[in-house]
Amino acid sequence: MKTLNNIKSKIYNWDEIQSKLVEWRSENKSIVFSNGCFDILHLGHIEYLSKTKDLGDILIIGLNSDQSIKRLKGETRPINNEYSRSLLLAALSFVDAIVIFGEDTPYELIEIIQPDILVKGGGYDETNMIGADIVKSKGGKVIAIDLIEGYSTTNIINSINKK
Repeated sequence: MKTLNNIKSKIYNWDEIQSKLVEWRSENKSIVFSNGCFDILHLGHIEYLSKTKDLGDILIIGLNSDQSIKRLKGETRPINNEYSRSLLLAALSFVDAIVIFGEDTPYELIEIIQPDILVKGGGYDETNMIGADIVKSKGGKVIAIDLIEGYSTTNIINSINKK
């Protein structure tokens, strides 16, 4: 159970992450933040998140709650519940923290975390990235990372449904 407990210890509520941020900042760690649904973890997620981690010291992932995903993607989603998704992400060695948010966007969470670097996948830039204003106002960086074409949860679901 030691390994599982270590994995679970990376999953924070909003109050807990604020305390942990004080610790990381006192150690002069750079905080990188990204967010998403991560419904069916796949190669595209691994490459994207590992590249994201390479941009700083601490990688925090804002994870959409089940209800948030239902509002954004429809009643048939998510495939995996938020506990399963958070545990899978926390099991990745390069992920330092997971925080679940129930809003449609992570804006409030980004306000709390105040990351040094904000990262999203392809299709985003500083003009349409939620929270870019917060990060840029404190001198942080906003970065878009190209995604691997063909890898998405929607593509996986659609390929299963075609069979």
